[in-house]
Amino acid sequence: MAAEPRRKGMISHGVAASNRKARFDYKIGETIEAGLALLGPEVKSLRAGRATLSEAWAGERDGEMWLFNAYIPEWQAGSYVAKFEPRRPRKLLLHRRQVNQLTGAITREGATLVPLQIHFNERGRAKVLLGLAEGKKKHDKRAAIAARDWQRDKARLMREKG
Repeated sequence: MAAEPRRKGMISHGVAASNRKARFDYKIGETIEAGLALLGPEVKSLRAGRATLSEAWAGERDGEMWLFNAYIPEWQAGSYVAKFEPRRPRKLLLHRRQVNQLTGAITREGATLVPLQIHFNERGRAKVLLGLAEGKKKHDKRAAIAARDWQRDKARLMREKG
């Protein structure tokens, strides 16, 4: 069976959207991969790489886990029937045991569930990588900036030395 021709600008599998600021704002502990319940035009928009996770978060509602405030823009070539709200809550597909574990961590430990990236697996399914996170204090962020700057300066010095 021949491979399907790849369309220009489309992501067949790989990272569709990432939340780069999450690792700066939070200490990420455990990570978990969850499926996403999406509409057809949302998948096309994700494959085009147009989604944003910068203000997104995940939480529990009615015993299920949901992804809130993730921005997936409307697919312009979609029909009038398939229009959707860009920031609508999207259901996360997890096993019951995983939902119970995450809900317990959120309520007991005061952790936050932060989406780190949306990607497509080998089968072409959209997955979201969630991190069980704890907020960083301002002094922790300053220390991270100082360490990053020092690494950059050190690399520059080593390059100049030869």
